[in-house]
Amino acid sequence: MASALQTRAPAPPGNPDPVIDMTGISITFPGVKALDGVDFRMFPGEVHSLMGENGAGKSTLIKALTGVYSIDAGTIAMQGRQVTFSGPAQAQAAGIATVYQEVNLLGNLTVAENVMLGREPHRLGGINWRATRRRAKEILQRLHLDIDPNSLLNSHSLAVQQLVAIARALDVDASVLILDEPTSSLDAEEVAELFRVIRDLADAGVAILFVSHFLDQVYEISDRLTVLRNGRLVGEYLTDELLRIDLVQAMIGKELSTLEDLENRKRSSEAGGASSVPAFLSAHGIARKGAVAPIDLTIAPGEVVGLAGLLGSGRTEIARLLGGIDHCDAGTIQVNGKPLKLRTPRQAIAHRIAYSSENRRSEGIVDELSVRDNIILALQADRGWFRPIPKRRQDELAQSYIDTLSIRTPDADALVRNLSGGNQQKVLLARWLAIAPRLLILDEPTRGIDVGAKAEIQKLVVSLAENGMSVLFISAELEEVLRLSHRIIVLRDRRMVADLPNENLDLDALLALIAEGSEADEQAGVTS
Repeated sequence: MASALQTRAPAPPGNPDPVIDMTGISITFPGVKALDGVDFRMFPGEVHSLMGENGAGKSTLIKALTGVYSIDAGTIAMQGRQVTFSGPAQAQAAGIATVYQEVNLLGNLTVAENVMLGREPHRLGGINWRATRRRAKEILQRLHLDIDPNSLLNSHSLAVQQLVAIARALDVDASVLILDEPTSSLDAEEVAELFRVIRDLADAGVAILFVSHFLDQVYEISDRLTVLRNGRLVGEYLTDELLRIDLVQAMIGKELSTLEDLENRKRSSEAGGASSVPAFLSAHGIARKGAVAPIDLTIAPGEVVGLAGLLGSGRTEIARLLGGIDHCDAGTIQVNGKPLKLRTPRQAIAHRIAYSSENRRSEGIVDELSVRDNIILALQADRGWFRPIPKRRQDELAQSYIDTLSIRTPDADALVRNLSGGNQQKVLLARWLAIAPRLLILDEPTRGIDVGAKAEIQKLVVSLAENGMSVLFISAELEEVLRLSHRIIVLRDRRMVADLPNENLDLDALLALIAEGSEADEQAGVTS
């Protein structure tokens, strides 16, 4: 069992009993001690954030609570009574509702059917569809979500689907609500509305477990924090008594000098003058109807070009054009000065252009395959399936990238679906690095992963550029774009409004460009 708690925050005023009290929880997977004597508790009416790096044990602890995993040691008590759940359905029946980061609803059914699935009102031996739609609409109104309950779920954006998943959880009348990265696909207004709902539920006595990698949101909404590291408990804290820098250090186990180091290394590479080197890729007037207006773009060897803009500004659309996922309706692309028509990802790979999608679950990792198979997938496709990579070479490649990228896995044979989000992202990076790309297109490579894994990926991007690789970098976190990019292309409403060297460019100036578009360009003297 882990050592005693370094910190245990006092109970809320009035000293209520915890609604959830997990004691000495241990879970072991083959070759991995996922949880080692972890204590965790939740109080009614509080928002509790579970913090830690990817692989720290957060998801494992949640799955132990909801009956997905059996525990090897320890006890779970709910409202003072010891419980053992055989699965999520039993946990839900006991009053524990969970909303996961990946929306696990049925897109081919209506919104009402998804909200009420398994709990539909019945009449005369059949489902009362009118009552079902009415009840669903009432629940959606609690979220101020004004959509037709009879519309198909997959006709709505991912953000709306996330809110529908939360609406479904609200109908369970839960005493415990677990929200796993609920804001990852929401804009600022939707996050504010979700937080209103969370506060209302907490005021009604619901204990809410809020899991997020957005520190600003954690500090805005949570009352209490529990920090895990490497499957062990670091401590439990009151949020308003823990400085952010102390939280980060508790999560990673050391002080963060990473960001200063990255800034210094980027400045050093800027001194080399990537702009004086002939471009690896030049795009002139490339466009796709309904996706992005004509833009010009160049990327030199050793240069990191950032794409900055709001969700829907055209960032991903440009990445997909250059990665061969979608094809251009207009414009030309040159690689090393020679014209190139990109129609398929395989053509892009043949010219050493690798595209890593923002959606690692549906367009990245292959759940059913091992870590090794996921890493060698692109290389094998490039060679052709009639020229299989020898098993020994596969093992060497996989182990090399596991070591280089510090991928936390028992071994190369482990199924990639059992890895944490940050480690899955590293497996994806390893896949593309295995083909030795000249241009690496990274679309939201650090979304939904913890501070430590994010810093490792940022350092990797800087190292790749230092070794001559071209990188097109996309992130919704503008501080990250500023930190890593030599040049920044600003997008607004699917148009390019600026192409700027990242010299003395600060967050306020970048935000002004994104918000004001051409008006800000004129004020700054920028030509688009």
